[in-house]
Amino acid sequence: MFNSAKIVFAAFLTAVFMSIAPFTAFATEGGGGAYGNGAEDSMSGNVPGPGFWFVNYMNYYHSDEFKDNNGDTLLGKDQFEVTTLANIFRFAYTSNVQILGGNLGGYLLVPLVYADVKTPVGSDTNEGLGDMTISPFISWHTKNFHWAVAFDVTTPTGDYDKDEVANIGRNYFTFEPLVAFTYLADNGFEFTGKLMYDINTENNDTDYKSGQELHADYFAGYHAGPWTFGLNGYLYKQVTDDELNGNEVKDNRGQIMAAGPMVSYFFKGQSIVLKYQKEFEAENKSEGEKVWLKYFVHF
Repeated sequence: MFNSAKIVFAAFLTAVFMSIAPFTAFATEGGGGAYGNGAEDSMSGNVPGPGFWFVNYMNYYHSDEFKDNNGDTLLGKDQFEVTTLANIFRFAYTSNVQILGGNLGGYLLVPLVYADVKTPVGSDTNEGLGDMTISPFISWHTKNFHWAVAFDVTTPTGDYDKDEVANIGRNYFTFEPLVAFTYLADNGFEFTGKLMYDINTENNDTDYKSGQELHADYFAGYHAGPWTFGLNGYLYKQVTDDELNGNEVKDNRGQIMAAGPMVSYFFKGQSIVLKYQKEFEAENKSEGEKVWLKYFVHF
């Protein structure tokens, strides 16, 4: 019985860790998904024009509280604490090839993850390569409106052991169609959203299949010269049940929201973003806080 409990809790912790790996995002197999919710913000729909571009995401996540199906605290700091650090590299290229009037491109995301975990079934640390993501995309632009569609495929390249509590990989594939859009008014006001839907395959080591997930990042703010200020965050809702050995897992769907301030500075084809996100309204997930530091450059 102890080993079974440890496997289930390890699955949950895997989800926690991957919440900070964008395009590696919680219940599902214990509470998370392949995407790091909150990774995107201002101008996410405004995909760079033809050429190579690069984004570096640095993320800190901390939680010492896990919520149950009713949103009440199931585990507190005396039993549960997770701290993760991640650096995610996005290597991208936008081509001159036109499809339906938009530019075709693609990107690769490579996460490096460190996790420090305390749980009722043990404590552990782990570090290394997480689950990598590859995706094609098409992007369009008008005077005030920019948007893009993509199809992310997250691959099980990260370290995983069903008997460990600190995993930095999920051990299954996730397929994620998405659309990102940005509206930038002439007076400098901006609204951006990125809507995603995750379809997960089965973890063959645990016979667990995570449910499907609907989630979105958002930003609303104002541009003043090279500076941008605003509110950013994310919304997440699991929309189908998990399955264990082909049977539905009831009362285990996750949800969470987050909000916080963001500031960015743009200079010479580059930008730096600093943002904070506080989580709330969690169910079947850990509830904590995130800090992001992003660097972008278009070659």
